[in-house]
Amino acid sequence: MRLNKYFGPSTLVTAAFIGPGTIMTCSMAGIETGYSLIWALIFSIFATIILQEMAARLGFITQSGLGEALNKSLIKPVSRIIAFMIVIGAILIGNAAYEAGNIAGSVLGAELIFGASNWHPWIIGGLAFVLLLYGKYKWVERTLIALVLFMSLCFLITCIIVKPDLAAIIEGFIPSLSDGNILLVMALIGTTVVPYNLFLHASAISKKYKTGASLTDIRIENFVSILLGGLISICIVIVAASAQSGIGSIESGKDLAMQLEPLAGKTASYLMGLGLWSAGLSSALTAPLAAAYAAKGIFDFEKGDGSIYFKLTWLVVLLSGLIVISQGYQPTLVIKFAQIMNAVLLPFISFFLIYACNQPSIMRKEVNSLRQNILSGLVIIITLLISIKSLWLLF
Repeated sequence: MRLNKYFGPSTLVTAAFIGPGTIMTCSMAGIETGYSLIWALIFSIFATIILQEMAARLGFITQSGLGEALNKSLIKPVSRIIAFMIVIGAILIGNAAYEAGNIAGSVLGAELIFGASNWHPWIIGGLAFVLLLYGKYKWVERTLIALVLFMSLCFLITCIIVKPDLAAIIEGFIPSLSDGNILLVMALIGTTVVPYNLFLHASAISKKYKTGASLTDIRIENFVSILLGGLISICIVIVAASAQSGIGSIESGKDLAMQLEPLAGKTASYLMGLGLWSAGLSSALTAPLAAAYAAKGIFDFEKGDGSIYFKLTWLVVLLSGLIVISQGYQPTLVIKFAQIMNAVLLPFISFFLIYACNQPSIMRKEVNSLRQNILSGLVIIITLLISIKSLWLLF
């Protein structure tokens, strides 16, 4: 079986959610609650597989992104306006929050390597701006993703070294939700099932698979890539819960680096720093682009990627993230808030994905089956209920 049946556009989705948000949120879950929230990650992994399969199928069948598909399927003017306002609002708000978290994660990494500095956010933001403006970021992004995957491999190895309690891990498969852990559950969902990935995945599939591919190949690729990403997330939780480092909570990059000390020793700070910096910068490129692609699909920019409106969209997201992180908020809090915001917005974006995948006019014979509608509907309902409860507790 060819390698690209396992690794393709879906690998980018995995790399996108294994960012600084995942590293920090999973570490917080392990340190603060032990293995008890592994069930939330398992739910998130299967939710990601279900929703990303729909996004990939839509991209392959329609040869367009989710934004373009909504543009074609929504005919009534009123429904188009309402839907577009919700989608664009959610994407801009969600991606702006996520961008702040990405830059914050990269700042944490830079601090581990070079020490603290008020210039870190602006240097990272400036680098992202130059790469996005001139479009010369593909090779940079691949290099950054390779570094992130290397750090992920370190977590997998460390997971074996720390010899976790298998019985306690199995207990973590049993769902348990309380007022004390609900925000962490939301953050775990938001860092894994990333709303903008639904737009990014559909667009990437439509560009790569024109002919010579099958839905079976795409589904295998989707399942394998996301399952591997989910395994890495679970390993981060296990390492954090098993390391017995004495950390009560995560306040800085040094707290994160202590988890890799069983493997890397004194070099753990540099390894974690390089991984966080790479994860943050690579995600700082994809989040603004995903927002721009969503806007391009919905508003049908005439010159596509070269349109001034396309560039303005990603610039707004990038600047929003920079403005938030420059206000002096603690990077770890910014990252956690970004993941929670994504989880709150997820049901709304997922609803429009399900709607598009049920339209025979664009999906032809590959509309959602009853089973697919039930599973994706359950994802929306469960996420929505947890979101409502968490917001109720906050406000």
